Amino acid sequence: METSHPDIPIYRQCELMGLARSSYYYEPKGETEYNLFLMHLIDEQYTRTPFYGIPKITEWLRSEGYMVNHKRVERLMGKMSLQAIYPKPKLSYKGDNVKKYPYLLAGLLIEKPDKVWCSDITYIRLRQGFIYLVAIMDWFSRYVVSWEVSNSLDTFFCLTALEKALRKGKPEIFNSDQGSQFTSQAFTERLEREGIRISRDGRGRLWDNIFVERLWRSVKYEEIYLNDYEDMIEAVRGLGNYFSFYNTERFHQALGYRTPLQVYMNRN
Repeated sequence: METSHPDIPIYRQCELMGLARSSYYYEPKGETEYNLFLMHLIDEQYTRTPFYGIPKITEWLRSEGYMVNHKRVERLMGKMSLQAIYPKPKLSYKGDNVKKYPYLLAGLLIEKPDKVWCSDITYIRLRQGFIYLVAIMDWFSRYVVSWEVSNSLDTFFCLTALEKALRKGKPEIFNSDQGSQFTSQAFTERLEREGIRISRDGRGRLWDNIFVERLWRSVKYEEIYLNDYEDMIEAVRGLGNYFSFYNTERFHQALGYRTPLQVYMNRN
């Protein structure tokens, strides 16, 4: 990236690289070096044991020699948008105006691409900070239809990923968790305008969105943990290369040793 290029302005260089301008202007999140170190440890342990909540993560850190209290772990896990995956009590809150949608995938036969898309957000570590990654995946083929990164948990980067995905196809059902980005009015209205049915995971239920959870494990073990991203631009480049490999070269036993792209392109 050349800030003083005489012919190509920054916004155009970002477009050519497939990089959002927010990625170029990214500044590391304001956490201490020690807290960032703890967040990286938490991320790795949570990826191994997503059923660990705040108490178990706290005890695991202490067993590794890091004397932290549960309040610090709770704050850091909240910042990382992590919660233990297990069924939780259904609680209703007075004044909750978020429209509720049922989980539509129970017992549903998903026999072709573009029947169901699913989406989720995960934490991505950098050398001196962190970012968030959202991906939209076709449930049947495991094809990653689109992805986007952001330095904040806003709705905009999820909408950007959705718009990119809709340029490639359109599902009958869109499934996600109950995160505020996916339950926002802007996101749900965009799906409804396309005539897409909306499905929501039960709170804390791993199996409701299992293929995205498996994708995160693959991304982290096969790409992120093997590399030490310096900044957001480097992360975008590395993730772009990985998702290209994942879609077009990585064989899946469950797909008859075909790639996600091979299966997805047979949707007609």
